[in-house]
Amino acid sequence: MSSNANSSADALTRHAHESYARYPSLADRVVLVTGGATGIGASFVEHFAAQGARVAFFDIDASAGQALADELSDSRHKPLFADVDLTDIPALRAAIADVKAALGPVQALVNNAANDKRHTLAEVTPESFDAGVAVNLRHQLFAAQAVAEDMKAARAGSIINLGSISWMLKQSEMPVYTMSKSAVQGLTRGLARDLGPYGVRVNTLVPGWVMTEKQRRLWLTDEGREAIKRGQCIEAELLPADLARMALFLAADDSHMITSQDIVVDGGWA
Repeated sequence: MSSNANSSADALTRHAHESYARYPSLADRVVLVTGGATGIGASFVEHFAAQGARVAFFDIDASAGQALADELSDSRHKPLFADVDLTDIPALRAAIADVKAALGPVQALVNNAANDKRHTLAEVTPESFDAGVAVNLRHQLFAAQAVAEDMKAARAGSIINLGSISWMLKQSEMPVYTMSKSAVQGLTRGLARDLGPYGVRVNTLVPGWVMTEKQRRLWLTDEGREAIKRGQCIEAELLPADLARMALFLAADDSHMITSQDIVVDGGWA
């Protein structure tokens, strides 16, 4: 791509951000995004960086993660990327400690990382079950645990757990994933009760079928397009930015009395 084309793309990106709300409370706020190198997570990173937040993000895709951090280097604060396997809890804890040392205590946590790999009931083994729970649910609890004490001490903070409408729609051929995503909402409600007395808010951001590059490449078919058309009230593609803009609101002080909620962004499908 030529430098002129890059400049045009950058201008379009800036214009897109300028068309939507700015949240003064997010400027300089330390925000951690898991699974932030690509897809929805990358949009979270980009949108928080555009708000002037101090963003850290984790992913196992080191090349994509570093490329995104470099792409956003002209932000008010260049995002901090770390190559972290979130299923390795000691590594996750160490990485969060590194973020705290570099940027300060995490004030907003976006538990985004997941893997919606299709699988049948017959294919599930004890090992694949444990792996599915580890990538789709377990790290959310331990990431929240790692930031909770600092949030309690500050008597403020926002934890945003990513759910899914898949289990609400009774989607087939992914039982461990749908089980894990339904459990996220139970995790949210329990943490909201435990942390609420300290001013810490916990909510579930529940996406519909978001049209990321991965979804288009692996799962989207003509039949899927028809299902979206039948299911959604709004006949338009749900995009990563639609989720990111809601995450900004949930992390900002504007939502200071919203907790223990399931915030569904799905075009009216579920």
